[in-house]
Amino acid sequence: MAKINDEKQYQVILKRVEELMDMVHEETPSNDPNFVELDVLADLVEEYEMEHYPVGKPSLAEVLQLRMYEMRLTQKSLAELLGISAPRVSDYLTGKSQPTFNIAKKMHHNLSIDANLILG
Repeated sequence: MAKINDEKQYQVILKRVEELMDMVHEETPSNDPNFVELDVLADLVEEYEMEHYPVGKPSLAEVLQLRMYEMRLTQKSLAELLGISAPRVSDYLTGKSQPTFNIAKKMHHNLSIDANLILG
């Protein structure tokens, strides 16, 4: 199967994918030439991006910050929710310490954070 060889080729294909996305809709049959081309090019783009622009797992601190934003929590209110001190929350947010098993369970249940992410 074909492969994107360099950044210039990637940019050209990415532009074509954007054009095709304007032409292909939910009602477009899967045997439509534009649909088929979009499907093939999207796979090539995905493969190239996975190799050249990998997205790593977020850190616990990043997930906590996001969840705090989503739930409109301050460090103090998060500390109260987890039954810990605000300085301990600060330690988690800066990566200075990791939660104990009991706190990890509370994070999982109270914040709906994947346990695997919390425990590393």
